[in-house]
Parts: sequence; C-alpha cells; structure tokens
Amino acid sequence: MNNKKQIIAIGGGGFGREIKDLKIEKYIINQSENTNPSICFIPTATGDDDGYIENFYKAFDKLGCITSHIDFFKRTIKLEEHINKQDIIFVGGGNTKSMLAVWREWDLDKILKNAYNDGTIMSGVSAGAICWFEKGITDSWKDHQSILPCLGFVNGICCPHYDEEPERIPFVKDILINNKIDECIAIEGFCALHLINDTPVYSVSFGKNNSAYSVTCKNNKIIQNELKGVNKILI
Repeated sequence: MNNKKQIIAIGGGGFGREIKDLKIEKYIINQSENTNPSICFIPTATGDDDGYIENFYKAFDKLGCITSHIDFFKRTIKLEEHINKQDIIFVGGGNTKSMLAVWREWDLDKILKNAYNDGTIMSGVSAGAICWFEKGITDSWKDHQSILPCLGFVNGICCPHYDEEPERIPFVKDILINNKIDECIAIEGFCALHLINDTPVYSVSFGKNNSAYSVTCKNNKIIQNELKGVNKILI
C-alpha cells in the first residue's frame, strides 16, 4: 500500500446498471499501483443483492482484478483481515442509513478508516459515494429526502444523482435557503468526484459530459459552480 489517500465517489451509473464499456471501473483500477489489483465489493446497502454481486464479478473479473465481496446477511468473514488485503474497496448503492448501521455494528467503519489512511482506494456509487463524507443527502426513507451523518473520512455534504432524480435539486435548494447547510457537493450521474488526500482533485465524466458542483445560496438564490480547483476529465 502507499500512503496516498483516495476516494472515488460516483454520482450514478456503472456496472450496477449495465456491463458495457466499464469506463469508470477502468478508471478506478488504474488508480492502483498494481496491474491486477485486489478489489472487494461491499453490497450492504441492497441487503447483499445476488444480482448486484453477480454484476460486480462480471465487471471486475473482466478487467483482470482479484475480486471478492463481503456478506453481512449470511455468515460474515473476518473483516479486518480481509479488508487489509485489498487495494480497492467498492461500495454499492442502496439504503445508506441501513448500510451504515450494519457497518457500525460490525466495526467496519473503523476498519475502513484505517485502510483508507493506509492507502486503500475507497470507491462506490450513490450510497457508496456519500458514505465517505461528513454527511450525505439520502433517500433511505421512502417518502422524503434527508441529511444523514456519514463516516466523515472527508469534509462536506454530498448529494449523488443530482441531475437524475427529480427530488434531489428541490431538496438541496430547500435546505440551502433554510440555512440547514451552507454548501452541498452535488455529483451528477455518469460523473465521479476523485478526492486525493481528502481534497477534490478531478471530476471524471464517463458518459454524458456531466460534472460535480458546489451548490450554495446567496440572497435566496441558488448558485451552482464547478468545484474550485477541480480538473474535469472526460473518459
């Protein structure tokens, strides 16, 4: 492992929807120093959905990775021992609140934090994107959006699917106007925000020229800007 800390937070898209060109998956594995990196899928947010797990193996086996996944709803492996062998962690989408509750019960939050500090690449989509931030905008509740405390590996409040789900933009607008938050990092679908050493460095668009934004409010007007100091990459 190296000591460069990395998070690749995907706003939406990737192997969970279709196994096609695998652009963002290739980008993730290319950040590893190993040609055939070990990657572990954590599908807790979908209750360890079998189809999702199958798609993970189809995608990353095709890319030459050493693949594995962690079950929490069947017999569970020795977590720390397994996590410490990984070059990359990929966290799937789903119910963020339930996922984090399970992780904390098993101390996986602490295990992942140690691995992150030791250079294991953390990545994921939707729930697997927002979980690394201080807080995330989630639809874990069926009837409303909410601000959820997350792992706090990096600063900020993150919203995935910003352009994909119609309730996202109005909710972010409401919580900004009502001073519930000062700023939101909004990641569109088919875009990933790549943080290095806790700082956003790249906005990686992998299908629709989409972006990640800083969304703020001034004089009751919503201001949406590209994230400061972040370079956009089209893949």
